[in-house]
Amino acid sequence: MTRVLLVDDDVELASMLREYLEQEGFEAGAVHDGEAGVAEALSGRYAIVVLDVMMPRMSGVEALRRIRAASQMPVLMLTAKGDDIDRIVGLELGADDYVPKPCTPRELVARIRAILRRTETAANEPGGPLRNGPLTMWPARRTAEWDGRTLELTSTEYTLLEVLVKSAGRVVSKNELSEQGLGRPLARFDRSIDVHVSSLRHKLGPRPDGQSWIQTVRGVGYQLVREER
Repeated sequence: MTRVLLVDDDVELASMLREYLEQEGFEAGAVHDGEAGVAEALSGRYAIVVLDVMMPRMSGVEALRRIRAASQMPVLMLTAKGDDIDRIVGLELGADDYVPKPCTPRELVARIRAILRRTETAANEPGGPLRNGPLTMWPARRTAEWDGRTLELTSTEYTLLEVLVKSAGRVVSKNELSEQGLGRPLARFDRSIDVHVSSLRHKLGPRPDGQSWIQTVRGVGYQLVREER
């Protein structure tokens, strides 16, 4: 069974979510502070981490920072409703997605499944590598290289970049990116796609002419510059 790690100092909530996850066919573990969360997340026993932002000893943001320093495993953040700062910081540090609290167990499970489904579907896709300019991606392995060097991407970053590469030279709407990259429709005022794309731009660096590889088409979405090699 797929193992999910819950990291939340609300013991009662974590227990309820754990019970619901197990009813839905997952195996779940729970710890209640950031330090224990980092140690468990890096143990190799879990497929995904659900990480609360507000916790004692070590915040969820700092825990995410430490997890990302050593692993690209999927991380779903639990943020206070309307707290855009923590949400954006979490995405900038490499969270795959977020769920605002309070949330229903059903919504949380749907988000977990969406993240895991993207990873598993891509891993089972046949075919050779995708190439665009200095970028090469292997969907079956979910690995990427830039000019022959490993490109470190989170699960969501990889999925979004793959969507853009497959549509290189064509504008991809933000809603399409959200549906395919996050597994959910784009919500009003949701900046998740913008933050993930900003991170991708930073990792890809500029083109020789100084422009970004990923161009913004105002009011529509994003386009990866097509380049043959």
